Amino acid sequence: MTEHEAPRQAGARFLLRPALPADLAALERLAHERAIGISSLPTDSAVLLDKLERSAQAFESEDEATGEEIYLFVLEDLEQGGRIIGTSGIEASPGFQDRFYSYRSEFIVQVSEELGTRNRIHTLHLCHDLTGVSLLTGFHIAPAYADSLAPQLLSRGRLMFMAQQAERFSDRVAAENPGPADDNGGGCPFWDGVGRRFFDMDYPSAEALNRGQGRGSIAELLPQSPLYVPLLDEPAQWALGQLHPVGELPFSILMDEGFDTDTYVNIYDGGPTVEERLQSLKTVRRMRSRRCVDGPLEAGPRQQLVSNGRRADFRATLVGVGSTTPTGADGQQLLPLDAATREALRVQPEGRLFVAALDKELP
Repeated sequence: MTEHEAPRQAGARFLLRPALPADLAALERLAHERAIGISSLPTDSAVLLDKLERSAQAFESEDEATGEEIYLFVLEDLEQGGRIIGTSGIEASPGFQDRFYSYRSEFIVQVSEELGTRNRIHTLHLCHDLTGVSLLTGFHIAPAYADSLAPQLLSRGRLMFMAQQAERFSDRVAAENPGPADDNGGGCPFWDGVGRRFFDMDYPSAEALNRGQGRGSIAELLPQSPLYVPLLDEPAQWALGQLHPVGELPFSILMDEGFDTDTYVNIYDGGPTVEERLQSLKTVRRMRSRRCVDGPLEAGPRQQLVSNGRRADFRATLVGVGSTTPTGADGQQLLPLDAATREALRVQPEGRLFVAALDKELP
């Protein structure tokens, strides 16, 4: 057990909330810690501040959503004075200004009756099927917290936000996951075997072009006809659909949520792009309404995500609860919360909360 995993009797330890421009310094620190392809946080202060301001505007706007919105969240450790230990995000409608390209993985069957031969061949088709599908982005957690419950809140809490603000998002959700590349980003088997054959640039340069101009400029020069996977070199075939080690933690949470992994891959590094209907995901299916009441929380191993259901003032945390759920005189299920947890969630007694159970027990 590390210093960050001291046992607690009850109440909230971690808090997920919207990022603010005032979080610039903390997010600059996280941005410089990231590996290539893991976080969408820019390292340039002006660019990062612009992103924070755009996110704050999206959370606060009462206007009808346009699809251009980005939502950036930060995760605090309340035991460490609110230190920011992670970040994650959502793009409401990627491809709003330019189509969002992926490779769609398919198998075609070729049959020769004369030769009595049947071949099933793996192919990649350049497509923009995921244009307009809401995209989970930028998951990053400080390494010291990787084995705690913090990553669960950081990833799943934003799904609760999407379900509670469903009019602002697509009914489908996707997430790109990084494919194999060396630690300094210089070599990427899939890019070297596919993209680099059509562009005179290495993988980091292609990623930089994507961040600056969008992937449309890359996709326009990629072959429009299907790529036959058996014709790719062995390193590119091996990398197809594989994960960079730094992506294993967020990917495992997405898999537990129920995302489909078999259809799409990233056009740059060949990493798996997962997608699913929002309402089919575990956290959304398990989401229930509760009424907050004042009282000591019955500490227990059953972890629950808890959110206040708001947009601009969104707050979510994790609490451990006992084996039973109290019920009020009116038959509504209750969630007793101590004053510190209510303050963190910015909810008063008798206020409405949303909860979703986790499978994972306290470490």
